[in-house]
Amino acid sequence: MSKHQSDDGSGRPLNPEESISKLNKKVYERELYRLQTELGQLQEWVRSTGQRVVIVFEGRDAAGKGGTIKRITQYLNPRVARIIALPSPTERQRGQWYFQRYIEHLPAAGEIVLFDRSWYNRAGVERVMGFCTDDEYRRFLHQAPIFERMLVEEGIALRKYWFSVSLDEQERRFRSRLHDPLRRWKLSPMDVESVKRWEDYSRAKDEMYVHTDIPEAPWYVVEADDKRRARINMIAHLLTTLPYGEVEPVPVTLPKRPPSQGYQRPGKEHFSYVPDHAATLSG
Repeated sequence: MSKHQSDDGSGRPLNPEESISKLNKKVYERELYRLQTELGQLQEWVRSTGQRVVIVFEGRDAAGKGGTIKRITQYLNPRVARIIALPSPTERQRGQWYFQRYIEHLPAAGEIVLFDRSWYNRAGVERVMGFCTDDEYRRFLHQAPIFERMLVEEGIALRKYWFSVSLDEQERRFRSRLHDPLRRWKLSPMDVESVKRWEDYSRAKDEMYVHTDIPEAPWYVVEADDKRRARINMIAHLLTTLPYGEVEPVPVTLPKRPPSQGYQRPGKEHFSYVPDHAATLSG
């Protein structure tokens, strides 16, 4: 496979000279702000109508899922829009029906849940790394479409996004994490292992796609070599798939401050204050 091979399912090698130019930063920030304003309206529509929304984010390691989720939720109410990023299952959870621990995180009326990786762990990392048996894997491919049809029949709006990144770009992002103390934690042993298993993950993704790209809950591929384009494209698409409308906000009027009743607060010497570190900075 070419180093520039995409995992979008097209099989088309990505020539470096044909790579998509990066979206201008000012254009990106202007459009992101507009889309985030729309997301605020979507949130109010979900809250007021009792709609339930599930958004699944899957894809290669370092494909930009987390950054997109961060921009979606940046100005949303965390009581309405919740991010679910589950750790490895406990021993007890390993003895449950596979989908059970995901079900408890599904939205109630008026909520949006964003899964930063989801039940599709079984079709990806568990399959490739041998963390599940062949029987468990085949059972998942059979049950996942049934499970998702049940969610949709229940009235949950389910959206599934696959973030596609080329081998070269993934490697560049991994290397940048090696030298960035703020992001080094993102480079896990599983990420390192994924470099050696690129084709295994490609094969697993393609088989997963065949079984779970269903009309009721299709997969949408996000080309993610340019993070700015990926974020804008994914958010814009999400908004087009939901019939939200502007909700008239409840008027809020700040009351007049009541007159003082003569209460005297204790002096500052009675409190422990954080030192003024900012005062030590120059410039």
